[in-house]
Amino acid sequence: MATQTLNSSINGEVVDDDDLLCSDAATTSSIIEQGERQPFGLNCVNGYLKGEARIERAWAHWKKLGEPKLIVAPMVDNSELPFRLLCRKHGAQAAYTPMFHSRIFSENEKYRSLEFTTCKEDRPLFVQFCANDPDTLLEAARRVEPYCDYVDINLGLSCSDSSLLVPYPCRHDVGVVVGSVCPQRIARRGNYGAFLMDNLPLVKSLVEKLASNLDVPVSCKIRVFPNLQDTLSYAKMLEDAGCSLLAVHGRTRDEKDGKKFRANWEAIKAVRDVVRIPVLANGDIRHMDDVHNCLEKTGADGVLSAESLLENPALFAGYRTAEWGLSTAGIKEDGKLDQAELLVDYLKLCERHPVPWRMIRSHVHKMLGEWFRIQPSVREDFNQQSQLTFEFLYDLVNRLRELGVSVPLYVKETQEEAASPNGDAA
Repeated sequence: MATQTLNSSINGEVVDDDDLLCSDAATTSSIIEQGERQPFGLNCVNGYLKGEARIERAWAHWKKLGEPKLIVAPMVDNSELPFRLLCRKHGAQAAYTPMFHSRIFSENEKYRSLEFTTCKEDRPLFVQFCANDPDTLLEAARRVEPYCDYVDINLGLSCSDSSLLVPYPCRHDVGVVVGSVCPQRIARRGNYGAFLMDNLPLVKSLVEKLASNLDVPVSCKIRVFPNLQDTLSYAKMLEDAGCSLLAVHGRTRDEKDGKKFRANWEAIKAVRDVVRIPVLANGDIRHMDDVHNCLEKTGADGVLSAESLLENPALFAGYRTAEWGLSTAGIKEDGKLDQAELLVDYLKLCERHPVPWRMIRSHVHKMLGEWFRIQPSVREDFNQQSQLTFEFLYDLVNRLRELGVSVPLYVKETQEEAASPNGDAA
């Protein structure tokens, strides 16, 4: 698999250790041949369709992609190429990139080079942007449309998200200094993500701009309003503006704690019932039982998972962590796959598809969190390592195993196992 990057160099500028690419493995600035693509809006002015034809085209495109149901959600600094590939290996059928800042993406070569990579195996793919200016958004979108299946507009990012504008633009070396400004204040001032819910004419113009000028369809990711009717009117407005797929996070922008506030699947179902384009459900997808329950209760065409995948990238393959597997009827310890093995697979993918070390550091903490709780001294050594190497990380995994740490994943029992008095197949 050759990694595709939009640019071939970092222009020799100095960056923090964690912002450096994790490997010197050769990448290429030339994009793998995609074949001749049929424009999404074929035979239409500027590729824009209206009415019944537009709805039919939205569904034709979705079906052409195989109607994926298990999808990696966009996660700032976490849904990068190696992690997407790891999740795809374990059942994910489509994925979003991290959210990119449209202005920085369109203006800064270094930002594009470090943050956006893809490859042939990385499809179907949604590339997501936050934006507050239609022309700037279109400029950024045109840079990625040959390499994705949807250009997505993030209309759901709220103060609950840990990093609003992607950490990189906050660095001094790209000429943008944010310092210690609160992400919520940046979001409110910049009018990004869920804060655009206060300016629906601007939201409409963003969608219309892309829908009338791109050869790939436009998707949107939203949060719900406290008032259901406002949510339904919002969804219909997006559909009428040219949105071809809608992902709905079943929480309001003020519901910051995903563990405290349950996702409102009923609101997602109501959206599914009023729009005619594909709808994806986001919120409270922690294991495959949640997937099945969500699809049944909402009627959605697929689900997104975010935080749960970070801890357990094999979620869509039927694996679950101890939190959702231990002492649960019909669930057994797997004994074959664990988070340490998943991390090793992830590191190997990073060697082939280099990403900034800060992304790897974050994934190590997420995947080995429970392991570090058992051996906090190993976590302390990891935190003190200012400059990471693959050798150090592989040794870290081996050290945990040598110390006897074992945190299993869990799977559902087979019918034969469930029927056996001892819980084992005969």
